[in-house]
Amino acid sequence: MTRIVLDLTKTIDQNASEYFEKAKKARKKMKGAQEALEKSRQKLKKARKKSMKAEAAAEQITFQKPKPEWYEKFRWFISSEGFLVIGGRDATTNEMIIKKHTKSKDLVFHTDMSGSPFFVIQSDSLEGKSIGKPTIQQTADATCTFSKAFKLGLARQDVFYVKPDQVTKEAKAGEYLQKGAFMIKGKTTYVDNRINCAVGITEEGRIMAGPVEAVSKNCTSYVQIGQGDQKTSRVAKLIQKKIGGDLDDIIRAMPTGGCRIERSGSAKTLRPKKEKKSD
Repeated sequence: MTRIVLDLTKTIDQNASEYFEKAKKARKKMKGAQEALEKSRQKLKKARKKSMKAEAAAEQITFQKPKPEWYEKFRWFISSEGFLVIGGRDATTNEMIIKKHTKSKDLVFHTDMSGSPFFVIQSDSLEGKSIGKPTIQQTADATCTFSKAFKLGLARQDVFYVKPDQVTKEAKAGEYLQKGAFMIKGKTTYVDNRINCAVGITEEGRIMAGPVEAVSKNCTSYVQIGQGDQKTSRVAKLIQKKIGGDLDDIIRAMPTGGCRIERSGSAKTLRPKKEKKSD
């Protein structure tokens, strides 16, 4: 309840006039406060817009994709030895790799399971060096990982490699080879393998997926993934939060089938998990 104090030495009109003046001053102060508040709101609004624009610009710079290389239309990774390895995504890219991107000293990998990709170690991608066991092992693991084995929950596949001149499009009499399919002639060399996959980002900002040993050597940060029941898109978003990069590129690089994150961190802190040998 508001109390009004009257000055008995003044008339009623004088008291009323005094309170009227006080009310006018109070209204002016309130109006000034409201105007100041509105100005503050406008300044804050402008500051927020400026901040949002700055964040958007920074995000564009952060996720600015490098100019695509020719091999990025395929599956690819750089082995721990430094060799470029490319693999087919489908029948069309399988055909392209064997016909256009395979040279005499390369090694061609495949599995006994139909519908699997062809992987090829590009022998001339590292001048003056022969393909070593680490690259052969990593390519065998990649051939297994990006085959149907990942989606089917299989831990291994029958993976072999041959020389390019053993891969032919000539079918046996009465047979027909579909697009992306080839006949293998002569001796095949089988390599023990396992599901082995990580997704990382290189210093250039390229998304690379392949065996952990290769990705950890060539990427600034990476995430190791395994078979699981989570959707690729969901896991890809989690990977993006950890390593950055373009979301579509991450999804495109991942194996087909449900998956899960096993480990994550920088290349300096993470090292490939050694598999325990069974007796």
